[in-house]
Amino acid sequence: MTQLVLPQHANVHGTLLGGTAMHWIDLAAAVVANRHSRRPVVTASFDEMSFLAPVHVGQLALIQARLTLVDRSSMEIRVDVDSEDLLSGERRHTSTAYVTFVALDPATQRPTSVPPLILETDDERAEHRRAQERRRLRLERRAAASRQRSSGVAP
Repeated sequence: MTQLVLPQHANVHGTLLGGTAMHWIDLAAAVVANRHSRRPVVTASFDEMSFLAPVHVGQLALIQARLTLVDRSSMEIRVDVDSEDLLSGERRHTSTAYVTFVALDPATQRPTSVPPLILETDDERAEHRRAQERRRLRLERRAAASRQRSSGVAP
């Protein structure tokens, strides 16, 4: 996905708003999840978001999304954003995010199974192993937050 950063996308410093970048990241990830599952999908978590460099007004935001993990009904998508200066052609990595989506059954709106992820390269298998660890940590954080809520302790 390619977006031209215009003044309405920018903060007072003339750079892309973080929330706008996150919106574009969420859209790109949703398309990947929807195309893989061929089901309605919803965002379940957004984590490991890092902003490494700004994208300036007048530059392109180049957004690439790819599946890194598929569980029964959930899918983790890695989204990388690069900037491109239209005059010089210089590209710079600006951010990475990991977004988890859940596929829904159209009739019941409940989570439903999705096709497995086919890993073809060593790089894909290595990314998948890292994704499995991120999933394990996400589930641990969710369980800890649930225990805190049920005990009446603020997270």
